[in-house]
Amino acid sequence: MLTREENERLCRVGPGTPMGETLRRYWIPALLSEELPEPDGPPVRVRLLGEDLVAFRDTSGQVGLVDEWCPHRRASFYWGRNEEHGIRCVYHGWKFDRTGRCLDMPNEPPESHFKDKVRLQAYPTWEAAGIVWTYMGPPELQPPLPDYEWVRAPKGFVWVSKTLEDCNWIQAMEGGLDTTHSSFLHNLNLQNFRAPRTQSTAPRLVVEKTDYGYRYFSLRELRASGQRYIRGYHFLMPFQQMRGETVDFHTGQPANPPSLNGHLWVPLDDTHTAVYNWMQSVDPNRPISEEEWIAQETFWGRGPDDVLPGYRLKRNRSNDYLIDREEQRTRTFSGIKGVNTQDFALQETMEYPFSDRTKERLGTADAAIIAMRQLLLEASRVVETGGSPRGLDPSTYRQVRAYDLMIPADQDWEAIRERMLAVF
Repeated sequence: MLTREENERLCRVGPGTPMGETLRRYWIPALLSEELPEPDGPPVRVRLLGEDLVAFRDTSGQVGLVDEWCPHRRASFYWGRNEEHGIRCVYHGWKFDRTGRCLDMPNEPPESHFKDKVRLQAYPTWEAAGIVWTYMGPPELQPPLPDYEWVRAPKGFVWVSKTLEDCNWIQAMEGGLDTTHSSFLHNLNLQNFRAPRTQSTAPRLVVEKTDYGYRYFSLRELRASGQRYIRGYHFLMPFQQMRGETVDFHTGQPANPPSLNGHLWVPLDDTHTAVYNWMQSVDPNRPISEEEWIAQETFWGRGPDDVLPGYRLKRNRSNDYLIDREEQRTRTFSGIKGVNTQDFALQETMEYPFSDRTKERLGTADAAIIAMRQLLLEASRVVETGGSPRGLDPSTYRQVRAYDLMIPADQDWEAIRERMLAVF
């Protein structure tokens, strides 16, 4: 269990908090590129690490990410005019470019130099893999750009989506790093006793810390078939999980399409999280079609018919996630449709504003969660003392990928390591 101080340290992400300052040392997703479809289009509100921001795509097609509040009289730039390489406040006409430089103060005398003394808080941005990334930390400490394999993959070989989750980022991320819950919460057929995660509900976990976070392995012994199901994951600082989907974990058969998947749990503030979901082809000669991507999104519960405008799920806390108690009694473990929706139901309804970890009782199945907490607490203390946290150097993670496979029970499971190398 954690102390109350450690729990607060992990969960609070606003400016000036230990974890907030740590997260600001990384490039992090701010929004999807699709949210700003055209130059000089409408600006978009962005909540990130407890800050209210506005994003806009300027005349050149570059994305600006700036403080929502005009430095004049604190009006919102959400109402602003996005025009001619800048955003103009509609209250008094003050205009700023995407770097925060004031371009015009039409309500000041022409001879005034006041506009040269005023700047708008602005954060640098970079676009890749359908995501607008930003860096919110000290400019002199800005790290290299992210270089994950899925970010390098060509168009058609990687797909990305976003869903908004109403809970603290740590309890959301803990769900993604917890491999054993899938045997229960995500059991979609109570009668399928041959499914790998039904045969083996208590896998052995191996967790190995690295310069970028850790890699961990889930080993499930399938005695009925004489096989072993191995899954190699990665946790990349500060909030990303990578996992393999070459085996269908409900059937044990080859997945269609075989893929790599993951999430980034980006804190909007202490009680809201943006979950970025990605899917990458395993094979550089085999792209993933849009139809395959939509089918997977639908399976996870975030397909076109599952998501409301604004990236919120239709099945949510307000309607009890449309739980079907008869379905739960007769067919599935949870009675909730959609694998990720099942996760949301458990994570969003924990204690508010975040889970009281001083009351937990953790076991061997929680090894990956314990390691994640240790790494984040370590990182926050390193940053406090002027150091650099893990995971800033792309060379430490550039060649990693996740993988899963079925092997004979008598085969050395560590052979999976040979397949956990990037090919893009």
